[in-house]
Amino acid sequence: MQTTRRILLSVVAATPFAMPFAAPAQDDKRLGERFIGKPDAKVTVEEYFSLTCGHCANFALNTLPRVKTELIETGKCRLVFRDFPLDQIALTAAAVARAMPPERYEPFLHALFASQDRWAFARGVNHTEEIWKFAALAGLKRTAFDAAVADTALRTAILQAQEAASKQFGIRSTPSFVIKGQTHAGALSFERFRDLVEAAS
Repeated sequence: MQTTRRILLSVVAATPFAMPFAAPAQDDKRLGERFIGKPDAKVTVEEYFSLTCGHCANFALNTLPRVKTELIETGKCRLVFRDFPLDQIALTAAAVARAMPPERYEPFLHALFASQDRWAFARGVNHTEEIWKFAALAGLKRTAFDAAVADTALRTAILQAQEAASKQFGIRSTPSFVIKGQTHAGALSFERFRDLVEAAS
């Protein structure tokens, strides 16, 4: 899914979350790194994704399982998830995902990607309430869910990190993968992903 710097900045500017806010605590564990793989893996791959991106869903559902088996579980690489929400719905989902315990984070992303047509693209639904259904199944309490949705500091922190990635790595579309400072855009095939990891080893 393509986005431009103008669209990105308009999303930030149009949200009330870009207004003055109470900055999140530096030790806010929700903003910590979320990844799968061994911490000492040879190669770190950063994936910039939006939960409302169909190409991101395609990678998560069709390519990532093989990446996990052949590259992540074998210690060849680890995959770090980086939020890059392309719209307000994705921003809400990202905030809720951040409220999940680390061990439930990636399974929650998978569930959302597998059901985008139900919560992200369906017309005439309350998108936040649809996200809640998946959060509840993942074991998140309603109070924690509501707190994450209403947390302007958390949302702003996500947007600030998104803007920083756009400037640092030139991220313009999702998914985008950063390996050793180099950006590779698009839902990479397993073969392309493997080749990039091996070249970085």
